[in-house]
Amino acid sequence: MTVPGRRSSTFIRLLRSGFTDPSAAARLLDSAALASVRTDPVLLDALAATADPDLALLGLVRLAEAQSEEERPVLLDTLVSAKPLRDRLLGVLGASEALADHLARHPRDWHALVTYEAADLHPGLAEFELGLAQAHDPIALRVAYRRCLLSIAARDVCGTIDLAETAAELADLATATLRAALRIARAAAPQDAAQCRLAVIAMGKCGGNELNYVSDVDVIFVGDAANGADEAKAIQAATRLASHLMRICSETTVEGTIWPVDANLRPEGRNGPLVRTLSSHLAYYQRWAKTWEFQALLKARAVAGDPDLGAQYIDAITPLVWQAAERENFVADVQKMRRRVVDNIPASQVDRELKLGPGGLRDVEFAVQLLQLVHGRSDAGLHSRTTLDALQALAAGGYVGRADAAQLGDAYRFLRAMEHRIQLYRLRRTHLVPEDEADLRRLGRSLGLRTEPVAELTKAWRRHASVVRRLHEKLFYRPLLDAVAQLAPGEARLSPRAAGQRLEALGYADPASALRHLEALASGVTRKAAIQRTLLPVLLGWFADSADPDAGLLNFRKVSDALGKTPWYLRLLRDEGAAAENLARVLSAGRLAPDLLMRAPEAVALLGDPEGLQPRTLEALEQEVLAAVGRADSAEAGVAAARGVRRRELFRTAAADIIGSYGTEDSPAEEDPGALVDRVGSAVSDLTAATIAGALRAAVRDHWGETLPTRFAIIGVGRFGGHELGYGSDADVLFVHEPREGVDEQEAAKAAQTVIAEMRRLLQLPTADPPLLIDADLRPEGRSGPLVRTLSSYAAYYRRWALTWESQALLRAEPVAGDLDLGRRFIDLIDPLRYPEEGLGDDAVREIRRLKARMESERLPRGADPTLHTKLGRGGLSDVEWTVQLIQMRHAWSQPSLRTTRTREALAAAQAAGLIPAEEAQILDEAWVLATRVRNAVMLVRGRAGDTFPSEARELSAVGRYLGYAEGTVGEMLDDYRRTTRRARAVVDDLFYGA
Repeated sequence: MTVPGRRSSTFIRLLRSGFTDPSAAARLLDSAALASVRTDPVLLDALAATADPDLALLGLVRLAEAQSEEERPVLLDTLVSAKPLRDRLLGVLGASEALADHLARHPRDWHALVTYEAADLHPGLAEFELGLAQAHDPIALRVAYRRCLLSIAARDVCGTIDLAETAAELADLATATLRAALRIARAAAPQDAAQCRLAVIAMGKCGGNELNYVSDVDVIFVGDAANGADEAKAIQAATRLASHLMRICSETTVEGTIWPVDANLRPEGRNGPLVRTLSSHLAYYQRWAKTWEFQALLKARAVAGDPDLGAQYIDAITPLVWQAAERENFVADVQKMRRRVVDNIPASQVDRELKLGPGGLRDVEFAVQLLQLVHGRSDAGLHSRTTLDALQALAAGGYVGRADAAQLGDAYRFLRAMEHRIQLYRLRRTHLVPEDEADLRRLGRSLGLRTEPVAELTKAWRRHASVVRRLHEKLFYRPLLDAVAQLAPGEARLSPRAAGQRLEALGYADPASALRHLEALASGVTRKAAIQRTLLPVLLGWFADSADPDAGLLNFRKVSDALGKTPWYLRLLRDEGAAAENLARVLSAGRLAPDLLMRAPEAVALLGDPEGLQPRTLEALEQEVLAAVGRADSAEAGVAAARGVRRRELFRTAAADIIGSYGTEDSPAEEDPGALVDRVGSAVSDLTAATIAGALRAAVRDHWGETLPTRFAIIGVGRFGGHELGYGSDADVLFVHEPREGVDEQEAAKAAQTVIAEMRRLLQLPTADPPLLIDADLRPEGRSGPLVRTLSSYAAYYRRWALTWESQALLRAEPVAGDLDLGRRFIDLIDPLRYPEEGLGDDAVREIRRLKARMESERLPRGADPTLHTKLGRGGLSDVEWTVQLIQMRHAWSQPSLRTTRTREALAAAQAAGLIPAEEAQILDEAWVLATRVRNAVMLVRGRAGDTFPSEARELSAVGRYLGYAEGTVGEMLDDYRRTTRRARAVVDDLFYGA
């Protein structure tokens, strides 16, 4: 009979002991299997100390129920009398559901946890081999493997061994398992075994003695003939043995699986033979291997099979590993490898990824391995296969800062411990932090976080991941600064040679100059030097992520020399999170933006303002320009001020374009390239219009005061009228005037010509600011015709003489400056020409086609590749624009939506009106946007306009980076451009030429 109140006090006690379901726990404690120990307070205290008391109690009941009548009292008596067993057994049962299942299936295996001798505390490879010695088939091997794993897990969860020891023991157990599997395979095929030598080389974490609980075991197989056998037959025999070994470990049986054996790190990966001879391995590595393969070989360790052959393999590949940093393509390979591989992680899982996510284990391992490759060629002390040992050696040699190494090591241990506990629960291969509250609670408690396990775990995990994110890049760069700065006495530092090697490995073409820049920036005891020492490790990483790190560093030095004594500059970079990264991107993306910035370094302030990179409206620009002109003492001073505004706004536009194209750590690259193109085109066109308006005001005021003797309007045509100007575009315009009442026509014409000449002069005066060229060649009669006409003269000309191409050129005409009413009347005049009633006749269509064909054959520069010329090449800007314009001239009279000066807008309207299929419209739009971006990229990178891809490798790579291509993929970029424009040309042939 239950005593009143007994149940509630038991319930409360169980709750306080960490049970989440006290009612179920009470029923389990009352089970017959635990009758002899249910009231023993030692048991409840021990259960309370586990990661999951509910899980531990359930596992204990299952284990006790599985015992024979004779064995159960032995288990329970030992449990309450021997603390080592109690802690180990309950610790495992509370942390691993999978090992609890194993014990329930093999109830006598608890004896593996009883012994507590010195050798048992730290078993080595020999002890594990002994534990697997009686396994002669795959099923027995799995049972013996789990029994050995049980002892590792028990000592791990009890804290008897630390993370590094646990990982090393798991690697030793894997080694013993591979040897046992090979023994079983050889016994099954004695003839194969007799005619070949086979060595098993462990790679990855197994090779590095730092294995997880559940991980693919990466291997490479090396074979050779034995006893005078034929080599080809011997390799076939070795391949059969290797395949059988892999199946023994990997296949699922009634006892589950052990782990997959993965041989994909072998030469040629899955496409290569499973087993090669040593000479075949060496031939591949000397001729074909990629840098990542040498990085993988850092971990290579002979673990099973023929020991002499394994040792020969290691001796042969070791020199190749440490020479990898001298390979011609090392820098490009490193830059590709440094880009995080998270594309295959579902977006919903990125934040839970311990291995590949931001601030994850891969960051630490890659950083350490890269530094080993760079510096290990001249320092054998770095030749360690184990991440934590290598990190310690790097710190001891001065290759990374001691404090950074200590923080990174702590973070790595914590993240690996999380990974171990997550995998241990169900013995499944995963790197994802669980989402379920109960799983997080167990995980936190298993790591010693008992007060608020979920909250404490989340906080600690985020803190350590943040440390990895922060130090992962700094690890490369901080020692470079220490190499050129004053260090504390006794602190190790990089030698100039080692610093140069590291800079080379990170993509700097002139490490000597880079070190001089670092010394100039970081030396000294000033506040400026101190802040820059803090900033530079991160900046150097961003520079190295660009196509021209040297230019980025040099430009940063120039800006810092110009602004270093300005208090707001260093404060901006230090305190405004995005400003430093934005500056690094802008300074290393090409010549144009840095050149604009150097002429007025204070424009750096735009990079720290969240709104600073937004384009300004035409109204705001005109207001500022006209106000600056109005304050000036002369026309020259007024236009100089206007050109200064233009320079600053060009920098704003270029910086926004670069940052939007590259993306930042906090803001991904713009996904819609069309939006970037439209933004640049509108911003530069508005800026050009405002600058011309300012020049017009200055020229008029200097000669005539406030009023010109004739009404005067400037009409933008071409890209200017279409709001599609690029960074290097001239301003195509038409000039129109109309004499004021009482003014002689000749006097009016002379005034108009004078103001045009003065505007051109003012906008091209040699100054620090880029000139603005005004081009009026699209006027009636071209260069042979008068520069400016009256509105009535335009009307007479167009009525009598207008050619089809002139009507076509007027499709993109739009007033941009001067007399608004005159501009509107000019548009009213030309609308019937560009949108002819009933559309173009057949003769006019043929004339346009003939003109386009002649232009293609005559105007393409000699020697230019027609598949890569953005303007006149196949499927380029001209093809798309003429196709769209022909549609406008044929249909805009009846489709008002086509009456726009903008190419993309007209194309979208044509599709909406059913004049062009959606798929074809998308093909044309994609080609036009891509060609425009290439032109913008060329100007940003080279600082001068161009219609073709650059030939110089770094410039071509920079264009690729702007377009979103990774380092080393310019071939892919050119192929994509050709493919995109080839498809566009097929559409043009159909729509324009009617093919």
